[in-house]
Amino acid sequence: MKKYIIYIGILTAGLILGWLLFGNSSNSEEKHNHESSQTENQQWTCSMHPQIMQPEPGDCPICGMDLIPAETSADGLEKNEFKMSNNALALANIETTIISNTTNSAGSLTLSGKINENEKTNAIQTAHFGGRIEKLFVNTTGEKVNQGQQLALIYSPELVTAQKELLTAIESKTKDLTLYKAVRNKLKLWKLSESQINKIEESKAIITNFPVYANVSGIVTKKMVEEGNYVKEGQSLLMISNLTTVWADFDAYEKQLSTIKKGDDITITTNTNPNKELKAKISFIDPVLNTSTRTVVVRAELNNRNGELKPGMFVKGVLASSNVKSNKKTIISVPKSSVLWTGKRSVVYVKKQGDEPIFELREVTLGNEIGEHYEILNGLSENEEIVTNGTFTVDAAAQLQGKKSMMSPEGGIVVTGHENHIGMQDTGNDQNGEAEVVNRIKVDSKFQDQLSNLFTSYLAIKDALVNDNTKLTQTSAITFIDNLEKMDMKLLKDSKSHNVWMPILEVLKSSSNKISSTTEIKIQREYFVSLSNNIIKSIETFGVNRKVLKQFCPMANNDKGAFWLSLDEEIKNPYFGQAMLKCGSTEATIK
Repeated sequence: MKKYIIYIGILTAGLILGWLLFGNSSNSEEKHNHESSQTENQQWTCSMHPQIMQPEPGDCPICGMDLIPAETSADGLEKNEFKMSNNALALANIETTIISNTTNSAGSLTLSGKINENEKTNAIQTAHFGGRIEKLFVNTTGEKVNQGQQLALIYSPELVTAQKELLTAIESKTKDLTLYKAVRNKLKLWKLSESQINKIEESKAIITNFPVYANVSGIVTKKMVEEGNYVKEGQSLLMISNLTTVWADFDAYEKQLSTIKKGDDITITTNTNPNKELKAKISFIDPVLNTSTRTVVVRAELNNRNGELKPGMFVKGVLASSNVKSNKKTIISVPKSSVLWTGKRSVVYVKKQGDEPIFELREVTLGNEIGEHYEILNGLSENEEIVTNGTFTVDAAAQLQGKKSMMSPEGGIVVTGHENHIGMQDTGNDQNGEAEVVNRIKVDSKFQDQLSNLFTSYLAIKDALVNDNTKLTQTSAITFIDNLEKMDMKLLKDSKSHNVWMPILEVLKSSSNKISSTTEIKIQREYFVSLSNNIIKSIETFGVNRKVLKQFCPMANNDKGAFWLSLDEEIKNPYFGQAMLKCGSTEATIK
């Protein structure tokens, strides 16, 4: 018995010794392998810019801060994919639709355009003789005038002299008839009528102020002089347009031109009365392509004797040409509400198949406009599920997660200045009309001074756009870039101010570079939207020790509306310039 107890003790001691020698080393090796695997897969990111991911430590390529180890992500999502909770989808009323192939059997093509004056009926009323306008009977544009109506009284020293010559010629009429006729003809060349000349002869009195009569009937669309101005012979006084007929000018893209020809029937509706259809024919197709918009003007002439059609009105035309009808094909189309536009890019959000609500940003190529849908030429396939309601909300969620989005094709959080009021419905005003300063951050006064200089160069860009001066806009943008490079980020000593400024800085750089690289005013105004949004955000957040007015135009940015900043209460619209200078309103004052 004693012998068995000794054997059991030896066996137990051997097991303990084996565990100490080999088991611990196995665990150490496993731990070492695990740590080694972790090190190999370790990613490094920036605390200020979580979209930055690098396989090794170093500096952030955006702000220069030291990278930190990134937490391991278990979602396995791509950069253009992101999740939303089911609760968030329900609260935001997100709706999706599975797309399918359809047959384009409607045989129609929808074009957008606007009403313009019929240039063939425009007339310029000129001064037939030089002098000073003593009285102007047309005070405003929009006034209706009739042919033969008196428009102005002009004092002309030349006519006074010519009348004296006529009275002298009358006295020697029997001796020198030729001189008499020459003086009368001289007065006729200045558009004096026979009755006026006869009245001068009969009264033998000098007329000092001569009337100017309208040559045509119509509406005064442009007033070129004011009372008291001096005018030269032949100088333009008024533009008079006969609006009994108007033009409906539509923009057709290159790919649509093969289906449009002169003489095609087109059905036109206006935003004012969308239920009333106007029938017309295509009367003109511009032979020159607009290289900036890649469109051609397609025109129809409309009867407007009742005056319902006003120049500047937006209209929609549905074209039903024989070419369109014969071009029946299977296509993919999506609702207009599912497409987001940003410059030359068009994007949709695709919902990935599976139990979790995962969305993917997808760039698409648009074809023809078919009613309330767009034809998709490239980017989507049949049976894919896309967001059709709440698309802007989904895009905002992508931005907040630092994923690829409409305004950030490379990913990263984009600061637009309107995160809390998607669609620009909230102006951010308090009851006194003053801008509510949300999360105002106190920063070094030197940074505020640098921001003030940047704001001054922003105002130069704005003023250049107001005056439609593309060259000055370009050079002002270059000055803006110079001032932007002088902004010292080291003055932002806390992470909160740094975190706000960095995304603003990136958009300001991108927008100002785009403006400075072109003289196409349409493109300059397009990027001025994002430039303004981020200047607004920076001033609302950091302040510039100036009273700044935040102004808004509802028709800018493709009727989505756009803000800009000014120091002047008078509205001077940079998005339309002289064409619609007064369009807009002051929405808030930033103190």
